[in-house]
Amino acid sequence: MKTNNKLFEPALVQTALKQSLVKLDPRIMIKNPVMFTVEIGTLIMAYVTIYSISNEGQGSFLYNFFIFLILLLTVLFANFAEAIAEARGKAQANSLRRTREETPAKLVLENGETAIRSSNLLKKGDVFICEAGDTIPTDGEIIVGIATIDESAITGESAPVIRESGGDKSSVTGGTKVLSDQIKVRVTTEPGESFLDKMIALVEGASRQKTPNEIALTILLASFTLVFIIVCVTLKPFADYANTPITIAALLSLFVCLIPTTIGGLLSAIGIAGMDRALRANVITKSGKAVETAGDIDVLLLDKTGTITIGNRKATSFYPTNGVTIGRFADACVLSSLADETPEGKSIIELAKGEGHIVLETAPNRAEFIKFTAETRSSGINTTDGRRIRKGAYDSIRNIVLEAGNDFPMDIEDQVKAISTNGGTPLVVCENEKALGVIELQDIIKPGISERFERLRKMGVKTVMVTGDNPLTAKYIAQKAGVDDFIAEAKPEDKMNYIKEEQALGKLVAMMGDGTNDAPALAQADVGVAMNSGTQAAKEAGNMVDLDNDPTKLIEIVEIGKQLLITRGTLTTFSIANDVAKYFAIVPALFIASIPALQTLNIMGLNSPESAIMSAVIFNAIIIPILIPLALKGVAYKPIGATALLRRNLFIYGIGGVVAPFIGIKLIDLFIGLFV
Repeated sequence: MKTNNKLFEPALVQTALKQSLVKLDPRIMIKNPVMFTVEIGTLIMAYVTIYSISNEGQGSFLYNFFIFLILLLTVLFANFAEAIAEARGKAQANSLRRTREETPAKLVLENGETAIRSSNLLKKGDVFICEAGDTIPTDGEIIVGIATIDESAITGESAPVIRESGGDKSSVTGGTKVLSDQIKVRVTTEPGESFLDKMIALVEGASRQKTPNEIALTILLASFTLVFIIVCVTLKPFADYANTPITIAALLSLFVCLIPTTIGGLLSAIGIAGMDRALRANVITKSGKAVETAGDIDVLLLDKTGTITIGNRKATSFYPTNGVTIGRFADACVLSSLADETPEGKSIIELAKGEGHIVLETAPNRAEFIKFTAETRSSGINTTDGRRIRKGAYDSIRNIVLEAGNDFPMDIEDQVKAISTNGGTPLVVCENEKALGVIELQDIIKPGISERFERLRKMGVKTVMVTGDNPLTAKYIAQKAGVDDFIAEAKPEDKMNYIKEEQALGKLVAMMGDGTNDAPALAQADVGVAMNSGTQAAKEAGNMVDLDNDPTKLIEIVEIGKQLLITRGTLTTFSIANDVAKYFAIVPALFIASIPALQTLNIMGLNSPESAIMSAVIFNAIIIPILIPLALKGVAYKPIGATALLRRNLFIYGIGGVVAPFIGIKLIDLFIGLFV
């Protein structure tokens, strides 16, 4: 999915400016308690400004109007921060909406014939046909056929992908295009509930709810605000006691400057931007909570096949027994695989071709193919010239050979053990009940995956591989891939039980998977990431969908989650820290005339009480738009450990939050002094 990464596109800014005014509605503002109180203060200041036209008991009209204007801008800047984040999401939703065309569908009727129907008339359970060049009208599962699919409309990736029936790569998405072959698809969603429809709703933020941390921080900020309301109210009788005239403008300015308006104005933008950054990484999140939780995960479970490994095992070597030539063995391997439609069977033929052996394109006339069954654990071919070739599991072929009264070669026994020790799968081939040799099948680990697991380790995330393989094979793959632990011979309930056990220890667990058998674990996990190429059940169970089908995408998701948490924490630190400087600007200026001892607190040496108040309130307003890019982009995350990261951010944003206002307020005061 192609998106523009510029923070402030003119069209987005224009939309956000309009929304900044719309969001002044008190029914909207009350959702943000900090900025709601600032809006109330702005309305009070508007009344005071009008009052001061005929009565200067509360200061001059121009002074009050200026304070009113700055308070209004403070609210508008906060609204703009949220609106620009929402506008970026809506722009992406529009680009997604353009991919959802009114697509005609070739509906399969009950009598087997096809009829053209509008895509929005398709119901769950309907079956339609797509051929090369057709756009897939809605989400579904392939029930017949295999095809090459262009998913660039959804993922932005130009490379086509293969989808086929009967496996974990059977899911297709509405809006994508068939490039080759023909497929028959069963609709898996009702109208208006397709994956693309859900994406659009999520991106637009219609269903976005505040996360627990956001709610907790909102309550904390509201508590700060309440405390400072009490502080500012009690200042009035204190000022009267000290015979110090204090205006409503001064009290409101002090209040707005002391409450955490900076983080209050940016909090919503930070949360929305977190989901936005996930989408830009081609990950659809079903809630902001999922992104936030990803930043705190302790354990990651990954399915082996298709996640850590490229997919199905491939034939990598032929090992004929002593006395059998490689050519004869390869010929037998190919004959036994001609009718084998499995990826493993096809890879045996590809290996023979790659090694330069003569490969038959079609089976011999009147040959009898023996299909694989769970009982025999072997398959093969009987030719008319008397050749009986079988290919299968070691113990199955060994029994065939021994029951016929033939010896089973020791070199094959040794080769089988060597292949198993190296994490491979041995397939033994025999002809006329005599063993010929071994085919080695190996899982192909995705390139660069061990380096990415190392990055997760530095983030404090434990990686666990889940596989149905035997422990020996699982151990080999786990070591080669660089995961921290593995679960062998795992059933669907084993994955879910492991997650429950880790959660019982207080750990947050993430799970990545693509198959229907992964669905229970995806639902149980705190963060469940389903592959877009996976089954509908997996995508429904997870709370995130990876459009790129990249098993290591969780690295980006974790970094985005950590970035979201760090950004919120650092801006909160900055916001509270800069209140200290504003306190030293306004409070001494208010009472210095009647309490000269406060001169020692006037460390900025500001020109006058009026200048101090205006300087502080101006700085308080402009710091919000200055920090919008940081809120949208996020604070840079580095896997350096939680303690080091906390120390680094406290140093930069804590000390920076104290120092920046001193410099900013002083510069503004000097500028105001030029005109007063």
